[in-house]
Amino acid sequence: MIGIRLASRIGQERISVYNTQRIHADKPRYGADCEISLTDAKQANGTYLGLIRNNRAFRYLWAGQVVSLTGDWFNLIASAALIATLTQSGAAVGGLFAVRMLAPFLISPFAGVVADRYNRKTILLTADILRCFVVLGFVLVREPEQVWLIYVLTAVQSATQGFYFPAWNSILPDITAPRELGVANALASATWSVMLAFGAALGGLVSGIVGVYPAFVVDAATFIVSALIILRMPYQSLLSPGADQSMMAGIRQYIDGLAYLRRHIDIFAITLQKGLLGLLVIGLYQVVQVTISERYFPIGEGGSITLGLIYVMSGIGSGIGPILGRHWARDRDRHLRLMIALGYVCAIAGFLINATLASLPIILFGGFLRGIGGGLVWVLGTQLLLQIVPNEVRGRVFSTEFAMYTLFAAVSSGISGALIDASLGVTGILLLGSALLVVPTVLWCLWIAFGKRELIIVGEGAAVP
Repeated sequence: MIGIRLASRIGQERISVYNTQRIHADKPRYGADCEISLTDAKQANGTYLGLIRNNRAFRYLWAGQVVSLTGDWFNLIASAALIATLTQSGAAVGGLFAVRMLAPFLISPFAGVVADRYNRKTILLTADILRCFVVLGFVLVREPEQVWLIYVLTAVQSATQGFYFPAWNSILPDITAPRELGVANALASATWSVMLAFGAALGGLVSGIVGVYPAFVVDAATFIVSALIILRMPYQSLLSPGADQSMMAGIRQYIDGLAYLRRHIDIFAITLQKGLLGLLVIGLYQVVQVTISERYFPIGEGGSITLGLIYVMSGIGSGIGPILGRHWARDRDRHLRLMIALGYVCAIAGFLINATLASLPIILFGGFLRGIGGGLVWVLGTQLLLQIVPNEVRGRVFSTEFAMYTLFAAVSSGISGALIDASLGVTGILLLGSALLVVPTVLWCLWIAFGKRELIIVGEGAAVP
């Protein structure tokens, strides 16, 4: 098997490619840096259009993502505006986001095992079809007494997404060559950000002018279109056939996945970053921005147009940040980690700017900086995991990462909503969030400087305990 040996020396970044044996996933190597081939990096850099044109499987996966994400942001804007209008309560809005996060957390032990045991394309198709029928139920909510139905439908939709995202992340290395992986991840993340900006703007516009209910219908239609696109994607599962499909085997696989993270502390540290992002940035801000839109700078029904504009700026930031960060990092381990640290700094700056509540343009600029920060932490953390986690345990690692993110974001959303209705207010919450973000920033910098980092070279069929 042709592999890549990553050699790191002080003041030196040299790479050699040669024949090597597969490295057992339970026997990591460690070093000061993790580099990919410079030739591969040059070939991959700037070939986003080439990847879409030449890789048919990724082209269909990416196209399905474009369609599905458009509807997702329609749904988010519409449901947030609807519940804010019906309840006039920050706690109710916080509860909505808490449900969106808790549901994937509760099913994450099963989602990771499913992604590692069954055909990942089938998982994506099933999730799309189920979500289509679920989101149509939102049009039934017309009165404050029916708000409970929003929470129920959101829980079911989010639980289905809990199966979708680990399978989506896990399938990416299955359909791309090693030199394409960084480009594919960056393009997928940039697409998420662009569709956040486009979908949120369009969703806010439609919700503010026509009303929130057409947005739910559009969302349902996008899931059907996405499923039809994914259906055409050529894909052959790389997972071992004939494996034990019993419930006990699934439980053992989940426990093995947790044990894997316990043994590989560096990988666990990377997966923890999205959890911290959910706790101190996303969970907090997604409640605050609804309150800002609805109470301070309302435009459109329930401030839906304002909320759409904030999401647009966040989306632009979360798209630009990772692209520029990866351009500098070139998928090099230490450089990717430094960009994650910079992401925390940008998030702090965005919070401090927004805490002034000076004007809507200031709020939008603060959201832009927060988007850059969140994008750097999310996308480049994912890139690190894609480079070092073996295929056989990838689904469980990503589902655990997503579980931490959703749990911490749910807790943050619930607390933030309650604090808004209490005495702390929007400015107080943003200042508190800024102060708390200093802690993970410092700890991550210390880990970069002194932590023992894994250099697992992943090959197909690498053994996993």
